[in-house]
Amino acid sequence: MKNPNDRQGATVAAKAAHFLDVHSGAVVPEIQLSTTFARDDRYAPINAANLYSRDQNPTFIHAERTLADLENGEECRLFASGMAAIASIFYSLTPGSHVVLPDAMYWGAKLWIHDHCRRQDIFVSEYDTADASTIEACVADKNRTNLVWVETPSNPMMHVTDIALAADIAHQHDALVCVDSTAATPVFSQPLDLGADLVVHSATKYLNGHSDVLAGAVVTREEHALWEALSSERSMAGAVIGGFEAWLLLRGMRTLFVRVERAADNAMQIAQYLEQHPVIDSTSYPGLPSHPGHAVAKKQMHGGFGGLLSFQVKGDAAAALKVAGAMQIITSATSLGGVETLIEHRHTLEPAENMIPENHLRLSVGIERVEDLIEDIEQALVCV
Repeated sequence: MKNPNDRQGATVAAKAAHFLDVHSGAVVPEIQLSTTFARDDRYAPINAANLYSRDQNPTFIHAERTLADLENGEECRLFASGMAAIASIFYSLTPGSHVVLPDAMYWGAKLWIHDHCRRQDIFVSEYDTADASTIEACVADKNRTNLVWVETPSNPMMHVTDIALAADIAHQHDALVCVDSTAATPVFSQPLDLGADLVVHSATKYLNGHSDVLAGAVVTREEHALWEALSSERSMAGAVIGGFEAWLLLRGMRTLFVRVERAADNAMQIAQYLEQHPVIDSTSYPGLPSHPGHAVAKKQMHGGFGGLLSFQVKGDAAAALKVAGAMQIITSATSLGGVETLIEHRHTLEPAENMIPENHLRLSVGIERVEDLIEDIEQALVCV
């Protein structure tokens, strides 16, 4: 039999934690909710893999192994949310560290990172998200850079960053690279294969895919000091995912490829439609040849460009909100990556200094019939 690690991602995902329970005949793993595990009369663990659910739990270990395999990584750690996963990385940096962030990224993470780094005397520089070569000036400005952060495609502006170039620059300066690959997913991108050291996901989004679980994950290409520190942080601080949530995440990952591939197909058709629409000022989707980052996206994303896109309607914030409010199938809501299509007006949510255009709308495309989605968008755009 082939090594399981040689299997293609769709098979790895579909067979996630698949085994035959010899006692029940079940082909799906049980949900293990026990918080602790028994020891024998010598106080040795009955199963050395299971000590306490803040450290190990069979259910989330299954999910961690699946995601590590999908990312071609060595190990994975699951967390209670995407932000908890991100926080574990920055909690593991020491005062005096230097980190390099993209100038456009998920604002919740950016806000927290800047606040945390300010309190911990960690220096922060920012580079042009759409031009990884600008990382060079950031790392050259300091004697020692510890971490370079990449988010591609970026949320919500859909900038594309060249991961391989970012990794090459960072490694020349002995810095680690972490890629937030939430929007790309392991279906379309494996950042570790492109030179990244860590990959982070808000598993709440595409990995779970059903808008019913909060979870986060970090995957490493190999063990290093930062990985050991964040693993200890997860264990000691206790920002772990629960057994039931891990089981739901595992179930979601079994359909990851069919969901994400369908969403990406839908997104491409919608982006092409919007790009030609007379009341749309601009459409941003990495799969469009008109996207400034299309060539880089084509190089580092394989099989599709994801289910996330954004567009700007002619007019102001009122016009954008009117369009969003007129949707009948598409729901106005925060978040992304579920089977349902969601539309969001980021300008309402983000601070003015983030420079999100007031007529900007983000679309997280789901798996509905694409003709129905386009019809819904068409009738809503009549409002403009």
